[in-house]
Amino acid sequence: MPFTGDQLRALFLEYFAEKAHKILPSSSLIPHGDPTLLLTTAGMVQFKPYFLGKEKPPASRLTTCQKCFRTTDIDSVGDASHLTFFEMLGNFSIGDYFKKEAIDFAWEFVTQRLKIPADRLWTTVYLDDDEAVKFWQAKGVQDNRIVRLGEKDNFWGPAGDSGPCGPCSEIHYDFGEGVGCRQPDCGPACKCGRFCEIWNLVFVQFDQDKSGSRIPLKNPSIDTGMGLERLTTIMQGKSGVYQTDRFDYLLDKVATVSGKKYGSSPEIDRAMRIVAEHSRSITFLIADGVIPSNEGRGYVLRRLLRRTALFGRNLGLDKPFMVPLVETVIERMSPVYPELAARRNFITELVAREESRFAETLITGMRLLEEMMVSEAALLRRKITGEQAFKLYDTYGFPLDLTSEISSAAGFEVDAEGFNYEMSQQKEKARASHKFELSKEAHARHSFSTTCFTGYDTLSQYATVDGILKNNSSADVIREGEEGGLILDKTAFYAEMGGQVGDIGEITSGESSFIVTNTVALSPGVVLHQGYLSRGEIKIGDEALARVDVPRRYDIARNHTATHLLQAALREVLGQHVQQRGSVVDPDRLRFDFSHLKAVSAEEIASVEDIINEHIRENHPVAAVETSYQQALKTGVTALFGEKYGETVRVLSIGADQQLSAELCGGTHIKTTGEIGFFKIVAESSVGAGLRRIEAVTGRGAEAFVRQQVKLLNDKTRDLQTEIENGKSQVDVFKKELARKDALSLLSAARPIKGGKLLVAAVGEADIDTLRDMADILRDRLAPALIVLGSTYSDKPVFLCVVAPELVSVGYHAGSIIKRLSEIAGGGGGGRPNLAQGGGRDATKLAAALDAVNEFIK
Repeated sequence: MPFTGDQLRALFLEYFAEKAHKILPSSSLIPHGDPTLLLTTAGMVQFKPYFLGKEKPPASRLTTCQKCFRTTDIDSVGDASHLTFFEMLGNFSIGDYFKKEAIDFAWEFVTQRLKIPADRLWTTVYLDDDEAVKFWQAKGVQDNRIVRLGEKDNFWGPAGDSGPCGPCSEIHYDFGEGVGCRQPDCGPACKCGRFCEIWNLVFVQFDQDKSGSRIPLKNPSIDTGMGLERLTTIMQGKSGVYQTDRFDYLLDKVATVSGKKYGSSPEIDRAMRIVAEHSRSITFLIADGVIPSNEGRGYVLRRLLRRTALFGRNLGLDKPFMVPLVETVIERMSPVYPELAARRNFITELVAREESRFAETLITGMRLLEEMMVSEAALLRRKITGEQAFKLYDTYGFPLDLTSEISSAAGFEVDAEGFNYEMSQQKEKARASHKFELSKEAHARHSFSTTCFTGYDTLSQYATVDGILKNNSSADVIREGEEGGLILDKTAFYAEMGGQVGDIGEITSGESSFIVTNTVALSPGVVLHQGYLSRGEIKIGDEALARVDVPRRYDIARNHTATHLLQAALREVLGQHVQQRGSVVDPDRLRFDFSHLKAVSAEEIASVEDIINEHIRENHPVAAVETSYQQALKTGVTALFGEKYGETVRVLSIGADQQLSAELCGGTHIKTTGEIGFFKIVAESSVGAGLRRIEAVTGRGAEAFVRQQVKLLNDKTRDLQTEIENGKSQVDVFKKELARKDALSLLSAARPIKGGKLLVAAVGEADIDTLRDMADILRDRLAPALIVLGSTYSDKPVFLCVVAPELVSVGYHAGSIIKRLSEIAGGGGGGRPNLAQGGGRDATKLAAALDAVNEFIK
């Protein structure tokens, strides 16, 4: 009788207990104190502090069966193997044993405790891990069953974006040559299905930081992982995990609830697998404290709940059905995971509430989506726009993945890029109006007065410390090394709002210094300076001086004023339909999103830049006035699309005699456009249907950009010059070869003269250097010889004469010869007795000049 999954789990833990390993319970699916991970993805997650030497482990040898969740497989769930939630068996050495013992334990457990035949097993190792190869050979594994693989396959970790990692060695089960691709070179790296990885032995040797750099660990350790569901599939002789006792009971329950039979059709089977798998995952996530929400872990849970509801509907389940399924999971798995039983009521109540809330959403969303898909426009493009998908999400709570899944089944595509743009705009609005949530205790201890903002007129301000926040609670004092926030009665610091980032700088009180790393709106009118105390201490009531980082503020101001000029220029060039749909203004660059149906051409971008830079050179004044919202609208100011404004607004105008721009804006700006210095667009792109984005730089940012571009241009120019020089060299070689061939073709034209031979010849277009090369070749072949060559180069005749020493001694003189024939061509020349060159003005006299040589040299 095959092992059950529960028996395999117990067998594994008992084996390693015998090997002096301490059995520890599974940690939560919510990683404790690890911000790099959304959920626990591996058995070693709870041991990261031990591997890094930050905490002392309860023992140097540990073993667990860890609950794990991987979000990457959500969309793949429904086939025969993929899971989101799974159990990971593992043994761990914290600086105790290393490769040899890990391999010994693994081989003994697999072959002796599980009694898997050795001829069914293959191993893989990291490319250069000769040590691991020797240890496998010592266990009797044949060389042809030890496969070396690269980093993609045999280097593990880290779990998250940083942490312990190292090369690994895997044990693979071979289903036999009759399975999979059936190719003779098939091995564990092949994805045909013949091989199944059952155990991964990680040799933890490095600590990897977020940049990818790896530092060797002081004490190398061992981290292994063997998926219980996968092992159960093999040990029970099944072709897929859903056929094992890890899921058969749950599929039976899905069949009972839905009235559908597993195995009746591929579509029904897939839906039943998704409902079963997600029900198990949902149960464990809620038991460990995950609550449905629209972000992070909560969104993962909500996504599973809604995906379960969707595929339940495919099974004909129009009414709530999830509670009986999660209760079945609790009943089966609580003996091993008692937290399920302990939180039974909470789990079932939350599932019931979420399912009920989504039931109406699902019906409404599917009806609206079906209406969208049958519209004439959608039928023509077979596409759901980003705006439509976001409306389903934002208004009706219908998530993008469900919209995509339903649309795809109907042959439609969803504009995910457009959806993400709409989502980013929503988040930016939320961030702009973000208010810190204070605890009840904080509110009770202190009521903060409105902060008087003086930053339009000054960049430093004497003030009184009106409040201190630490750890989300109010405090009376903040001391050296502590992080927190200060609230002043007056401040020159601009709080992040309207797309403009918050100021940074320093707040000093006596010898004490608070470094401001960001400024935000705590609540309407209350400004919070976030940062840390670098020295001393600051108390409520202290007098302080708040000084903004001046260069950074001016960088921001230049970019902000430039966005106003940009919008005006875009309307001038592209048309009045252009509307701002969002912006981000920071010290380094500006980003401006606007409505427009097509890409902005290079010519249009150039026109926009020209207009803005002309306004910068004209040095127009920039001024702001406060007025009523209605009065501002009457003057024709530009307001941000979709933005809500109060009774009193601030109007930012550019230009005096000629008003270039007038917009409602509460941000900070420079005093004249000339302070911007220079404006340059660095990128233009699409961010959704009918929406474009421009990124640009000004001032110091523009200088840096131009400097970088000049460097790139110079580098490319140098490379091009090198290529040209190389090309010239190749041309020279080619010309010499042609000259040689042409010269050899002239040999037969030579005739005898007193003391040697004479060769007079006209050559096709060639410069004087080419004539020299030809003359050298001919002189060697005809020696002793007198050679006269002529050619037309740049529309003028050129001549060369070479006389061998033997012929010079009998009276021939190259300089005299060149002088006579050059005069015939309307020019002049001369030289030494053995070598001379010349030229003329009349190319038509070339032949006559050369014929004359034959006349006076007999």
